[in-house]
Amino acid sequence: MDDELIQAAAHVARTHCRGDNHTMAAAARARDGRIITAVNAYHFTGGPCAELVVIGTAAAQGAYELDTIVAVGDRERGVVPPCGRCRQVLLDYFPGIRVIIGGENGLRTVPITELLPASYVWADHQLE
Repeated sequence: MDDELIQAAAHVARTHCRGDNHTMAAAARARDGRIITAVNAYHFTGGPCAELVVIGTAAAQGAYELDTIVAVGDRERGVVPPCGRCRQVLLDYFPGIRVIIGGENGLRTVPITELLPASYVWADHQLE
């Protein structure tokens, strides 16, 4: 379990998620060990989730390979699993990424393929 990653997302959720526009924070660990954080940009037209914002933020910082990601809700809601759209995007961009999720037995880290079984393959790089 990447506790440092969870704490980074929780810190951003506590300190930067304010009001209805920013309610979720995400943190991802880049292959080089850096932690990249971001918040969602809620909008009725379907603004990007925190996981999608962290992908762009990572790229803007030169981190193109992400190993693990977690999302945390504001108001101490804790770890929240990614929505279906985020699951598909994470699989398309990072087919080997691990996702920290909560459940009945506490937190666990799972491969994105476990969260999106029998998925649609969009990118050629995913084909073996």
